[in-house]
Formats: sequence, structure tokens, C-alpha cells
Amino acid sequence: MRKPLIIANWKMNHLLDEALKFLQDFKRESVFSRLESKNAPEVAIAPSFVLLSELHKKLQFNSVKLVAQNVHWEERGAFTGEVSLSMLIDVGCDYVIIGHSERRTLFGETNALIQKKVAAALGKHIGVVLCVGESLEERESGKTFDIVGEQLTTALSCHSLETSCHSLEKGNPELPTKLAIAYEPVWAIGTGKTALPEQAEEVHLFLRKLLLKQYGEVADQIRIQYGGSVKPDNIASLMAQPNIDGALVGGASLEASSFAHIIEKAFL
Repeated sequence: MRKPLIIANWKMNHLLDEALKFLQDFKRESVFSRLESKNAPEVAIAPSFVLLSELHKKLQFNSVKLVAQNVHWEERGAFTGEVSLSMLIDVGCDYVIIGHSERRTLFGETNALIQKKVAAALGKHIGVVLCVGESLEERESGKTFDIVGEQLTTALSCHSLETSCHSLEKGNPELPTKLAIAYEPVWAIGTGKTALPEQAEEVHLFLRKLLLKQYGEVADQIRIQYGGSVKPDNIASLMAQPNIDGALVGGASLEASSFAHIIEKAFL
């Protein structure tokens, strides 16, 4: 059975005082004391870069993981404003989100560029949360499977950085511990709209079959999250689907009580 993965993606929100208050409030929630139980989901927080170091100090002795929202594929160099994988690892990150729809649509990140990031991250043995998803126009024109299929297969090819190819070898038993997929329909992010559980499951099953074709039976253990206006009142119906293995939560993760309620519904 796949252990659900619930990530709070704070995006460009929370100053340091607000982040510390969130942690204080979250630790008072009853679900927090249960996160080390065997049936608990894996829980993580993705703050802005400037909060990573301070939150690591507060989380390193707890079961909550730390996630970065983005990364550059180069190790070092003249890349003003960018952050490397070694920097993320140095401040205690367990995962990095790559290919989020906002990076694709607002900042022009292409499938090829995202592939470089994925390859570099897997080569550094940091966990990757790879985001895929279609726009409303693409869904309405019947291109959902074409779009998410291309995003997935391109990102997980390893032609640009051969040093990471061993991480993507068929049957690699470590792959499920280092790779998660997040399906986030762009039309349901920050809009208040949510894909019906059946709609989301249809895409998750399609992605599962692609992974199984590429990696064999080990892919059955790769987690596929849903991300798109996840809230306490819809998480249970989403998690009831056989191929939805958690959630990438945006706005509903900014309040400790709301995020705690979402986690509660994800216990095995």
C-alpha cells in the first residue's frame, strides 16, 4: 500500500513570524502527535526559499518533511537569483517541487528545462515532486492525456544529464522513495474549481499506466498526488480513489487548522 504524501505548498506567502505561528498552531493540533504512527501519511511543508533554514531548525526533530518550491539544475555559477540542489540539501530539504503549473505558465518553464531539473535532482538523491497538468482549453479540446503524457515522459527521460540515468532505470527499487508525481489541472488551481474525483482518478490511472510501462512493477509504488483547490471538504472523496496518493495543497495549507483537517482525512 502506498503511503499518502500531503504537501503544504505555501507559494509566495508567510513572513517568518507567520510561518513560526503556523508551526506553533500546527503542533497544537491533535493530528500532529499522530504523525509518527504507522498509518499516518507523510507530511511536508514547502515554504519560500528564505524560510527554509529557519523551518528546518524547527522541524528537524519532528516527522514533518521540508520541501523546496523550485531549483536550478546547475551546481553553481553566474545564475543570479537561482538556488542549487546542494543549497537545498544543505538547509535540510527532503524534496523539491519541479514543473509546477505556475512555473510553466507564469515563468515559461518548458518540458525540456524541467527535464534538466528532474535529472539533476535525482542525480543528487533528493526527492522530486514532478507536477503535470493541462489547461482548461486543453481539457476542453480533448488533449488532456496528450499534454500530461508528454510532460511526464519528457521530464523522466535522461538524455541531458547522463549521470542521473541510473536513478531512472527500469525496476530501480529506490525510485518510489525519490519520485512522486503531482497531477494539478491548471483550470482547478486557485479558481475554486476542483476536478471531480472520477476526473482526477482517470488522469491518475493514465499516469500510473505510463509509469508501469516505463519502469515495470516498481512503478506501482510511486505516489501520484492530486493538486487543484484541495480543501478539507473534498480531500476525502479524492483520497477514496485508488490511484490518488495524497495532495499538493495550496491556499488551504496556509492555516494550520485547515491543513490539519486535510491530513486527518489522509490516514490509511
